[in-house]
Amino acid sequence: MAAKNTSVVLGERYDKFIAQLLEDGRYASASEVLREGLRLVEEREQKFKALNDALEKGELSEVVHDFDPDVFIAKMRERS
Repeated sequence: MAAKNTSVVLGERYDKFIAQLLEDGRYASASEVLREGLRLVEEREQKFKALNDALEKGELSEVVHDFDPDVFIAKMRERS
């Protein structure tokens, strides 16, 4: 698919931030900066969806009758 030019207004704060990233040599173009930002947003959204899916699955699962929160907390502390 061919790339499409899109015009966005970022504001002075982000214009300066992008300019600094380019000056520091972290990115070769403003487009690279924006693509990286969008990639991070996409990754976060995928994690958020996976978490919501897991929560929904948990809510739909059977109730656990022998759950001891103190034992659970102790096990979690052992892991850290």
